[in-house]
Amino acid sequence: MNRRNRLLAAVAGFFISLYFLTAGEITVQASEREGYDFLSAGAAEIFGSGAFNSETPRKEQPEQTELNLDQKFEAEKERMEQELTMANVQDALNIRAKASEDSEKVGLLYKDCGGTILERKDGWTKLKSGNVIGWAKDEYLLFGEEAKEMAEDVGNWIVTLDSEAVRVRMQPNEESDVYGFLAYEDSVEFIDTVTDGWISVDYNDEVGYVASEYINVRFHIDEGESMEVIRAREKEEAEKKRKANRGAVAADADELRLLGALIYCEAGNQSYDGMVGVGAVVMNRVKSGAYPNTIHSVIYASGQFTPAMTGKVARVYESSVPDACMQAAQAAINGETTVGGATHFRRAGKREGFVLGDHVFW
Repeated sequence: MNRRNRLLAAVAGFFISLYFLTAGEITVQASEREGYDFLSAGAAEIFGSGAFNSETPRKEQPEQTELNLDQKFEAEKERMEQELTMANVQDALNIRAKASEDSEKVGLLYKDCGGTILERKDGWTKLKSGNVIGWAKDEYLLFGEEAKEMAEDVGNWIVTLDSEAVRVRMQPNEESDVYGFLAYEDSVEFIDTVTDGWISVDYNDEVGYVASEYINVRFHIDEGESMEVIRAREKEEAEKKRKANRGAVAADADELRLLGALIYCEAGNQSYDGMVGVGAVVMNRVKSGAYPNTIHSVIYASGQFTPAMTGKVARVYESSVPDACMQAAQAAINGETTVGGATHFRRAGKREGFVLGDHVFW
C-alpha cells in the first residue's frame, strides 16, 4: 500500500470510528423524533464522493422553537385575537371582490366560520378564509376577544410538527408501544395535556400520545368557500341528478354510502345512537339554510369535516363501509335523530351541549 492509499485509509478509519462512537448518542436523541436514518446508510453513502457535496436536495428541517407547550398555546391565542375574524350571521355572509355592496360576490363565509384579517378600511374587512379572499362588512363580523371566544366555542385545536416525523405512542412514555408516525405535513386533533412533556391526540380514532417537545399547535375553525368552488360543486351535483333521472338511483345510493363513510370516520367506535347522531348533524345541515343543501356538498364543504379534508372519507367509501354505519346513515336520511336539531359535534370536553358517547352535540 503506497503512502497516498495509507493516508486515505487512515482518514476513512477515523470517520468510521467517530461514527460508531456517536451512533448510540444519535439513537437516544432521536427516541421520539424521526429523521435521517444513519444506521441504515451504507459506507458509500456516508463516505462516497457525493457525501459532503451532494446535489440531491434534502428536506429542510423546520426551525425549532424555544417556547414550551403553554407558551405555544398562548402565542396562538394571541394571534387569534389579533388576526382572526368570525362571521356573526344566522346563515351566510357574502364576501365581495371590493369594499362595496355593488362589487362582485367572490365567496361565502358560513355561520360559525372565520378567517384571517388582511386589511381593514371604511367599515369593511378584507379577509382570507379557506379558498376565498375578499371583503366583508364589519357589522356582520366579530373581532378581537369576541372573535376568539366564538372560535374557541366552535373550533378545535390541531397539533402540527416541529420535526420530520414523530412517534404516536399507546401510553405517555417512551417505553410504550407505537401506533404509528406523524409526518411533517400531517395534523391531528389535540385532546389534552396529559403529563409534563406529553399530550394526547386523536390518531385514527384512537387516543395516542406524542412528546410535546416536538409539536406546535394551531387553532382550526370552519372556513368559507369561493364562488368558483361552490359553482363547480353545484354543477357536479346537477350532473348526478340528471343521470339519476334516467331511471337509476345511483346518486341516492352514492350519498347514502358517502354518509355511511363519514359516520364510520367520525363515530365508527361509538354506539349506534352515536352514529345516528353524526348522520343527523349532516342531515340537519342539509335542511338548514345556513349550509349547502345536499349530503355531498355538506360533507365536502371547505373546512367542515376533518376526515373529508384528509381524504379518509373517500378511502372508506372506496373500500368497505360497515353495515351498522350504513344503517345509521339510512336512519338519518329517513329523518331519525338522537341529537335533536344539532348541527355541530366535537369530542366531549369543556363545550356545553348534549353529550352522547365521546361526542358533544349542539
